[in-house]
Amino acid sequence: MLSMYSIGNDLYTGRKSLNIIGKRRLWFAIALVFIAISLVSFVVKEPNLGIEFRGGSQFTVSQVSDTSHDPAYKVIAEEGNDDAPRVATVGDSAVRVQTSELDDQQTQAVKTALAEAYGVSESDVTSTFIGPSWGQDILAKAIRAMVIFMALISIVLTVYFRSWTIAAGAIGALLHDFVVTLGVYWILGFEVTPATIIGLLTIMGYSLYDTVVVFDKVRENTAELTEQLDVTYEESANLAVNQTLIRSLNTSLTGLLPVIAVLVIGVWMLGADTLRDLALVMFVGMLLSTISSIVVAAPLAVWLALRNPQIREHTNEVLSLREDHHVEKAASATPEKTNLATVEVVPGGHKGQRAQPQRKKKRKKR
Repeated sequence: MLSMYSIGNDLYTGRKSLNIIGKRRLWFAIALVFIAISLVSFVVKEPNLGIEFRGGSQFTVSQVSDTSHDPAYKVIAEEGNDDAPRVATVGDSAVRVQTSELDDQQTQAVKTALAEAYGVSESDVTSTFIGPSWGQDILAKAIRAMVIFMALISIVLTVYFRSWTIAAGAIGALLHDFVVTLGVYWILGFEVTPATIIGLLTIMGYSLYDTVVVFDKVRENTAELTEQLDVTYEESANLAVNQTLIRSLNTSLTGLLPVIAVLVIGVWMLGADTLRDLALVMFVGMLLSTISSIVVAAPLAVWLALRNPQIREHTNEVLSLREDHHVEKAASATPEKTNLATVEVVPGGHKGQRAQPQRKKKRKKR
């Protein structure tokens, strides 16, 4: 049975290889489909915005012995004016109720009714009004931070890798992760809160980490690309992706384990609903960022790099020499009668030895 170690070793040495870069058109098509679905959902479907973005009244009932949501729904149906209040469990002994905006009289009536429904003192029920301007301000600052972040990252990557194509590949993967993660939230109706926005900004950094690891290996493999005529730029980049594949998967799995623990133990088993928004967006985003760093970032950077005349010329030269070698090999496999009148004597060689084409560039040691 093959172990992860043997698989990783085979991928690193090149004994086995997944043609990830070569299938870039397939990956691009899949990525564009998901991006298009997400963009369409932004237009045709209303988002499930949290109270911070839409505004409203919020009640917190503390010291309750039963955290069932039914009493809260019944109270809001009788005393409030919201057909779809949002009720969540906070910890082991508290219930949070969010409704549309209520006036002072309705707020007092709901507080009294909630205290009676849950069998607690009215002092254990707190009420607050949250205006939508606060959430909109957070959203505006988050968008500004994202734009500045991408601009700075583009400059840093271009300077560090000395290649604008690598910076473009990284930014393309970041935009893919951001749009598709938000699209998942939009389509499935998950609540978009400030914690969701914070999570989106966090996964951008995580996505960039995986991408830089891959690109650093690409740079190492292609550092002396034009000094050899054995492999093309695309083949060197594909080897780099294979060499970092197991590392990326292990790193992602390690990062996802605590997030899964928060979702399963914290949210589902212990009822800590306040952790749900951040943990959920982290889970979706980290999963997508792992995939995009492998099948979006590197293939996109290679696709752009192949537009470089120098790299394109080198690729054609390698392929041409490789084809000539195959032709010579096939010809040597077919025995022919030797014409002694046309036999060449190679300087420094033996009589009858045919002249072999010499590669002009130094071959890179493998």
